[in-house]
Amino acid sequence: MKKLFLAVILGVVVAAVAISSGWAERAVKVYQVGEEGQLTLKEDPRRKMITETQAVIDDFEDDEPRNYVDGETGSWNLTPDNSDVGVSYEVVEGEGAGGSKKALKITYDVDGSEVAKVGYWTKLRELDSRPYDHLAFDVRGDSKDGFTAVFLIELKKYKNEERIDKIKGTHVIENVTDQWQTVQIPLNLFTGLFDQTNAKIWEKPLLALKDLDELVINLESRRVTKKTGVLYFDNFRFIKTGARGENIIDQPKRAGMKTPVKLEGVEFAKFLVKRLRGYPTKVVVQKEFPEDDRAFLMEIAKDTWSFFDHIVDDEHQLPLDTIQLGKKEPIASDGWVGDYTNVTNIGVYLMCLVSAYDFGFITKEDAVSRIKRTLDTVEKLVHHESGFLYNYYDTTTLEQTSYFVSLVDSGWVDAGIYVVKNAFPEELKEQCERMLAKHNFKFFYDEVEQQMTHGYFAHLKVRSDYVYGSFYTEPRATSYIAIGRGDVPAEHWFRLVRTFPEEYPWQTQMPIHREKRTTLGFTYDGGYYEWKGIEFVPSWGGSMFEAIMPTLILDEAKYAPEGLGLNDSNYVKIHLRYTLEDLGYPVWGMSPSSVPEGGYSEYGVQPLGAKGYKAGVVTPHAAVLGLEFAPKEAIQNLRELIKRYPIYGEYGFYDAVTVKTGLVARKYLSLDQGMIFVTLNNYLNDGAIRKRFHSDPINEKALPLLTEEKLFDQSKAAEQKSST
Repeated sequence: MKKLFLAVILGVVVAAVAISSGWAERAVKVYQVGEEGQLTLKEDPRRKMITETQAVIDDFEDDEPRNYVDGETGSWNLTPDNSDVGVSYEVVEGEGAGGSKKALKITYDVDGSEVAKVGYWTKLRELDSRPYDHLAFDVRGDSKDGFTAVFLIELKKYKNEERIDKIKGTHVIENVTDQWQTVQIPLNLFTGLFDQTNAKIWEKPLLALKDLDELVINLESRRVTKKTGVLYFDNFRFIKTGARGENIIDQPKRAGMKTPVKLEGVEFAKFLVKRLRGYPTKVVVQKEFPEDDRAFLMEIAKDTWSFFDHIVDDEHQLPLDTIQLGKKEPIASDGWVGDYTNVTNIGVYLMCLVSAYDFGFITKEDAVSRIKRTLDTVEKLVHHESGFLYNYYDTTTLEQTSYFVSLVDSGWVDAGIYVVKNAFPEELKEQCERMLAKHNFKFFYDEVEQQMTHGYFAHLKVRSDYVYGSFYTEPRATSYIAIGRGDVPAEHWFRLVRTFPEEYPWQTQMPIHREKRTTLGFTYDGGYYEWKGIEFVPSWGGSMFEAIMPTLILDEAKYAPEGLGLNDSNYVKIHLRYTLEDLGYPVWGMSPSSVPEGGYSEYGVQPLGAKGYKAGVVTPHAAVLGLEFAPKEAIQNLRELIKRYPIYGEYGFYDAVTVKTGLVARKYLSLDQGMIFVTLNNYLNDGAIRKRFHSDPINEKALPLLTEEKLFDQSKAAEQKSST
């Protein structure tokens, strides 16, 4: 309920203010006192700036220090200690757009010896911009002092009601001149505001435009066309043009039904199963496992292979993303057959076919035949004009089901192609090289941040607003490939963040020895975290997947024993100890996985991440990923999972279990099964997949990235290496 406060200033005005959570509801009524003491409503001219067709944030015509939504303004400088860098702003007379009297003048200098970022901000105070479809403003440069023709503008908001993490949408403004021009940016292009981890955004995408917190102008030394200068701005406003456009939630239109008559539920599932090479016949499997550890792992490998042998569209030779078995019967109303696939699934599936040959489950001829059929299908798929695949396809119709072109997924499909190219060069090298030649990872490279963007929204013709900034995460495998190919400079590797600066208070702990380091001639900030005396470079969320999945192809233990290899070992050691000792769980292994209660979510060991995911669900693929760094503990953990929970089926481990309740997600995910199968092959067959990858010539340029970097204090690193 709103509370009404009444303040009376005799003979002048009375103001009644309704206090609420957002400026749009913050109704301010100003009254004036008449000659006979009566109150009459005095209209506030500032409220005229908010109408159905536009919401003016500021035109700088009044003398108020705040904008028209009562938001504060200010400047910012990420390098305040650098005297060579600076920014200032003021409202000046006689410089406004379209004959107006005033404008905002921003004077900037980013001409320092290091990378510099400065700018201007104005608070939007939970502005609801849903009635509008464009952000508009006027801008020009100063012909006398000079100016940049390019800059970045951002809209920011809090990610959720906790009001801790912020998300942002960005847009690059180009072709600024010394004449006033009006810029109009469709709000749908601020893609970072559309939080795809929020289920409500998928239902109502326009919620992304609600509760905006801040508008920011960014002037960055690596982006601007002139490093010192003056820009003028006027009339920041949100406008309604009627041309809202598509957003990132939109998906390509589908051709129609997959069957002559409409089928639903179990009948549709049966139709899809007929397209596969097989399907589970039981939900719960009772079996005895060998006491010998190698035989135990081989049994898991054999069962896991059944997924990749069977859950493949027989016509197109593409793996399905997901199947969910019913509680009582494999095909049931509470089950599901997901006849779609992601391109990472395809890349890992290619590695699985090579692994099946390594295990002796299929012949060389069979492996080559299956791989070639998959590659033939991939070449027929609709590609983006960049040469890369879209992120998702229908395995029944081969229709593109996503507009997004993903950096990390493109990396994994190429990783799979490199593996099969070197596994069967006589049969597949020519086709693989033809496919790889169509790709250039420079497409994803942000020249300003010197990092890789998450991807590209083809229907909007814009990159993602986010980059992969953390070093010890899954995309490092793609960065390694891109550098090895010569698509992006080696410096990119050293612009990935080992640890965040102390000015980032949200991180789980402050970094130790975050000092300048130089490797291969590149200077960067190092540092690490520590847990109970064990040093480690953090991942983002503390999960096994993001930290260890790159070791499917990168032999970090061999080539980086004092760098990434040591970090892998320390990371796994902390992961299992924290879960067993601090959380008191009987089993360990947390990563993004199915939620047994429904859905999919991120899980991890919070202290291992700069940000840290929540705990609660254990997934077998995470335990298997730790096999090469803690073999005894990993094998014991897998046996404990089987002993405690109904988590093992015909195709090996189901995807996840809620530890406290024992509820199991009766799902098989292609990616998670693939990580299990390839890891088992690497462990049992002397790094078979990694050897194929490292035999490729791209490693000549990229391998020093692994061999030369030492992540920790060398005396302590030697002690930790000997203890592991």
